[in-house]
Amino acid sequence: MNESSKIPAKFLKPYNPALTEDRIYELWEKSGFFNPDHLPERNKQGQPFSIVLPPPNVTGTLHMGHAAMLAIEDIMIRYKRMKGYRTLWIPGTDHAAIATQSKVEKQIEKTEGKRRHDIGREELLKRVNLFAQESHDTIVNQVRKMGASIDWSREAFTLDEHRNIAVRTAFKTMYDLGLIYRGSKVINWDPKGQTTISDDEIIYETRKAKLYTFKYSKDIPILISTTRPETKLGDTAIAVHPDDIRYQAYIGKEFDAVFAGEAIHVKVIADTVVEKEFGTGALGVTPAHSSIDWDIAQRHNLPQKQVIDEFARMTVGSESIKGKKVTEARTSVVEWLKAEGLLEKEEDIEQNVATAERTGGIIEPLPKLQWFIGVNIPFTIAHSSIPGITSGSKTTLKEIMLQSVKSQSITIIPDRFEKVYFNWIENLRDWCISRQIWYGHRIPVWYKGDQVYTGIEAPSGDGWLQDEDTLDTWFSSGLWTFSTLGWPNEALTENDKSNDLKIYHPTSVLETGYDIIFFWVARMILMTGCLIGDVPFKTVYLHGLVRDGKGRKMSKSLDNIIDPLDMIAKYGADATRLSLIIGTGPGNDMRLSEDKVKGYKNFSNKIWNITRFILSASAGERFGSTDVPKIIYDPTFSLWSSAEALHIKTFNALISEVSKEMDDFKFYLVGEKLYHYIWHELADKILEESKLILNSDDIVARTSRVQFLLYVLNMLLKLIHPFMPYVTEEIWQEMGNKQLLIVEEWPRI
Repeated sequence: MNESSKIPAKFLKPYNPALTEDRIYELWEKSGFFNPDHLPERNKQGQPFSIVLPPPNVTGTLHMGHAAMLAIEDIMIRYKRMKGYRTLWIPGTDHAAIATQSKVEKQIEKTEGKRRHDIGREELLKRVNLFAQESHDTIVNQVRKMGASIDWSREAFTLDEHRNIAVRTAFKTMYDLGLIYRGSKVINWDPKGQTTISDDEIIYETRKAKLYTFKYSKDIPILISTTRPETKLGDTAIAVHPDDIRYQAYIGKEFDAVFAGEAIHVKVIADTVVEKEFGTGALGVTPAHSSIDWDIAQRHNLPQKQVIDEFARMTVGSESIKGKKVTEARTSVVEWLKAEGLLEKEEDIEQNVATAERTGGIIEPLPKLQWFIGVNIPFTIAHSSIPGITSGSKTTLKEIMLQSVKSQSITIIPDRFEKVYFNWIENLRDWCISRQIWYGHRIPVWYKGDQVYTGIEAPSGDGWLQDEDTLDTWFSSGLWTFSTLGWPNEALTENDKSNDLKIYHPTSVLETGYDIIFFWVARMILMTGCLIGDVPFKTVYLHGLVRDGKGRKMSKSLDNIIDPLDMIAKYGADATRLSLIIGTGPGNDMRLSEDKVKGYKNFSNKIWNITRFILSASAGERFGSTDVPKIIYDPTFSLWSSAEALHIKTFNALISEVSKEMDDFKFYLVGEKLYHYIWHELADKILEESKLILNSDDIVARTSRVQFLLYVLNMLLKLIHPFMPYVTEEIWQEMGNKQLLIVEEWPRI
C-alpha cells in the first residue's frame, strides 16, 4: 500500500509516547474535564461516581503498587465518565507522621549528629514540613505521568488546615460521646522511635529463639516456659487452665521468691485463656509487659509491676541485670537460672518477633497513660443510614463496623476478604490513638492544674498547656472520604446542590491494597459510621502486591525494584498501565517484569499501525493505486455485505461482554479480551482479509469494508481508552475529532 499525505503525517512514523504524553495530559487539564463541575451537560445530569485517592505517604516516591492503584482507579473513572456519570476523583497525600518524622530525624542525625530534642520542636517541624512539601511535589508529578484524570482543584493533605479542623471536630465529638478516653494500659512501645504504635503497624519477623522451661525457685513447684525470662521479674501470678488436673491442688495458693535478685510474689490462678497443651500448661503472668497478661490481671485483680523502661532497659534485678538492655539481661537471667539449678530445659525454636514497621525497633509492651477509642463502649448514634443500626439507638463502634458489611451496604471485592475482615473486627481491641512524636495533629486537649479542657479551639485564659502527644495518622486518614468533601463545614447545608458531601458521599469505590484492609478500610468505616452515620464507600476493591517476574517481593536487597517512572520513560504510560492490569484479578498478587511492559509498548505500536492502515484505506489508497475517492466515516451506514454483518455481530457481542465486565470490576478480563481482539482478530485476520477487498475495483464492497473498519476503529478507541488513554486520545485527535475522547460516549450497540 502506498503511504501518502492523505493521512496525517504523524502516522508515517512509529508511535512515540515520549513526544505525546505530556502534551496530551496538558490538553486534558486545560479542558477542565477532570473537574465534575466542568463536564458536559450529560455528565452533570448523570449519577455521581466518586473515588478518593488513597493518599500516598509524603516520605518519598511512588512505587509499582501505587502505579497499579492509579491505573485501576483511572480505568474506573474514565469508564464512568464516558458512561455519562458525574465523576469525581479526589487526590491527596498523607503526612504519615511516624514515617516522615523518622526519615527527617535520621537525616539530621546523619548530617549533623543531632537528635530532635537538640534542635527543638519548632525547628524539627519546620524541616519535616519542607521535606514533606518536596516529596509531595515529586508524587504529584508521578501521578500526572501515569495519566490519572484526577481533579487537582480539590487536592487535600491529611495535615492541612481543613483536615486539622475536621480532626479536632471528630475528636471533640467522639470525646463528648464517651468514646475517647485517657487511661493506663499495656500498649505497643517502640523503644527506637520512642512512641506508641498500633497493632496494625507491627511487622512480625520470624527469628530463631530459645524457649526456656524453669522454676522461679526451688520452693515453687510449678514449671513455666518462656522465650523472655527477663520479664519474669515482673510476674505477679501463675495461670493454669481450670480443667487441668495437674494443677488443681495449687489454684489459689501464693508463693514468694527472690528471682534473679528481685523479690516476687505470685498467685496461682485459673483462667480459660491458658492452653493446657502448650509448654507446661502453666503461664507466668506479667501484667505490665503483655497485653494478654494485662487482660488476665484485670479479670483477677492482680497488681501490675513494670520492670522494663521506655529505652528497653531493666529497672530491677541484680547488679548484672538492672540497667541492662533486655537482650543482655536475658542472658544474665539464664545464667542465674543455671547456677541455681532451676533451668529444666532449653529448646531452639522459631518465633514471630514484633517490630515497628517504620523504625524496625523491637516492640516492648509497656503500661502507659494514653488516649484510646473504645470500640465496645455503647453510645447513642444521632443518625444512621446503616441497616440494622437505628437512629437514636444505642450501638458500639464494633457493631457499626460489623453491620456496615453484614448489611451489604459495603461490598468487598474479592468477597473472600469479608471473612478476614469479620475475623479481625471480632477480635478488635480499643484503639490507642496517641503518639509521642511532634509531627502530626496535636491532641486537642488542654490542662491547667486539675482542669481538663477538650475543644476544637484552645481555651481562653492563661495557664493552659496543650497535651504534648499527637494523634495516630490513621485517625486523620480515617476521615478521608468525608473530610475531603467538605466536612464539617458543609455538613449542615442539606439543600445545597453544590455541596460535595451531599452529592458524592458515600463515595462509590475505595480501591486499595489488601494489605491495609485493617489499617485504613476498617478505620474509615468506624469513623464514618460514628460521625456521619453512614458508610464511607459502597464498594471496596482490593488489589494485590506487585512482585517481580519470579514472584518475589520487590526490595533494594534483591535489586529487583522496577521504577514506574523508568518504565514510563522507556515504554510509555499506556504500556506500564496495561502491564499492571492484564493477567491479575482483584486481591491477587501480580508478577511484573520489564519484558511484560515492553510487550505492551509493542501493543501501542500495533494500535498505531492498525490506525494507519484503516485511515489509508479511508483516504482512498489501495495497492498500486491512489485514485480511489476518499470514504468518510458514516455512523449510520447499514449497507453491509454478509461478511461485514458477521464481523459486526461478533464485535457487538464483544462490546456487550466487556461493558458488563467493566461494571463488574473485571478489568483484567476486559484488557485481555480487547488485546486479543485487536491483535489476533482485527490485525491478524480482518485486516489481512481486507487487503483483497481494498485492492479490488468493487466500489460497493470497498465502501462497506472501509465503513466497517472505521466503525471498529472508532469503537475500539473508546473501549480501550480507559486502559490506554494516551495513544487513544492522540489517535482520536489526529483523526480530526473535535471533542476529546475523554468525554466521548461509551460504545452502545
